[in-house]
Amino acid sequence: MNELKDLAQKSEKFLSTAELALENEDYDSSVSRSYYAMFFMAEAALWAKGLKASSHKGVISLFGEHLVKTGIFPKEMGKALNDIYDQRLIGDYGVGFSVTREEAESTLALAKNFVRQVKNYLGKLG
Repeated sequence: MNELKDLAQKSEKFLSTAELALENEDYDSSVSRSYYAMFFMAEAALWAKGLKASSHKGVISLFGEHLVKTGIFPKEMGKALNDIYDQRLIGDYGVGFSVTREEAESTLALAKNFVRQVKNYLGKLG
């Protein structure tokens, strides 16, 4: 279970980095770190169920199939993970596109909620 603890710690670190990037008006980086905080917690939830994926889209797909469709997490969490993945791609790779402050703030709030809910779920599992 060390992997789960490590992923949770990394997730928390990335949330802190997302906040710092937001404060420094680096909205693209804030969205990227917010996404990765969510991604690592999604991975942790999947690992807790004995599931692994080899790609970002694989993690998103398995999270939806095994944790959202089964009712463990609300549909909004699956949608948020997928939407923020797309937003992260714009922030990391988009040329001529930029994430706005409002988008970065909204993404960070969604990421914090996502991380909290997955941590609560993992805590219940022991």
